[in-house]
Amino acid sequence: MNDRFGLGWRPELAAGILSNLNRIDVVEVIADDYFDAPKSKRRALKTLAIQVPVALHGVSLGLASSVSVEATRLEQTAQLVEEIQPEFWSEHLAFVRGGGIEIGHLAAPPRTATTIDGAARNLAAARKIIGVLPLVENIATLIDPQGSTLSEADWTRDILAAANCALLLDLHNLYANSVNFGFDPYDFTDRMPQEKIHAIHLAGGRWIKAKTTDERRLLDDHLHDVPEAVYALLEYIGTKMAHPLTVILERDGRYPPIGILLNQLDRARDALRRGRAKRLSEAA
Repeated sequence: MNDRFGLGWRPELAAGILSNLNRIDVVEVIADDYFDAPKSKRRALKTLAIQVPVALHGVSLGLASSVSVEATRLEQTAQLVEEIQPEFWSEHLAFVRGGGIEIGHLAAPPRTATTIDGAARNLAAARKIIGVLPLVENIATLIDPQGSTLSEADWTRDILAAANCALLLDLHNLYANSVNFGFDPYDFTDRMPQEKIHAIHLAGGRWIKAKTTDERRLLDDHLHDVPEAVYALLEYIGTKMAHPLTVILERDGRYPPIGILLNQLDRARDALRRGRAKRLSEAA
C-alpha cells in the first residue's frame, strides 16, 4: 500500500515545503498559474518536479458545461503536461463561462442529462488534445443549482461513466454540500464507483450567515484547518478501498506555520491508516 500525502504548492509555503520533503510525498500545483508564466518560473517548476512528484490542478477549463471548453486553454494545459510530466492532472466539474462572459468562479451547473453530455464531450476533447484524461473534482456550492433533475451523487457518477474518467474526491466540498443541502456524505461516497476514486482533497472552511435570515451555510474557503468531520470521512474512505490514494491538503491563505500543516497531514495519514486497518480486520 503506497498512499501518498502532500500539500498544495503556494509561494508562501515554498520554503516550508522544500525544507520538509521527507514528510511530503507530492505537491499539487495550480496549472493556470503557469500558462503565461516567464521561462524562469517554468524552469523552477521543472526543477520542483525533479525533487518531488507533482500533480497539476486546473481551475479554468469549465468542463461540466454545455459550452465547449476553449481549445486554447486545453493546448496550454497540454504544453504544461508535456513539459512537466506530472503524476496526474485534474480539473473541476464546474462551469466558469457562458455567453462569452467569464464569471470568475467555479459554479455548479444544473445537474441534468445535458450537462452530463457536455462534460463528456469536453473531457473527450481534453483527452484528444492533452493525451490523458484529468481526474475530475466535485465542487462546493452555496446555491443548489436550479433546474437540476439529478442528485449530486447520481450526476457525478454518470459523468464518470460517460467519460470513463476517475475522481478527485474533495471531502470538504462534499461535507460542505451535505450540511448545506441535507444529504448524507457517507451515502455519497458509497454511490461512487470505488475503483474510480484516485485522489482526495482536504481543506477547511467557515460558517457564514444570510443577511436577512438566521440560515447558515458552510463556505469552503481553504483558509481554515481541516475539521473533524472531514478526517472522519477520510477514515471511512479507508474502510472501503484497497487501492492506493493520493491525499492533498489545500490551503489558500491565512497560512499557519508549516508545522501545523504537516501535523494535519499526519492526522490524515492516521485517519486513512485506521480505515485501512478496519477494512482488513473486517475481511479477516
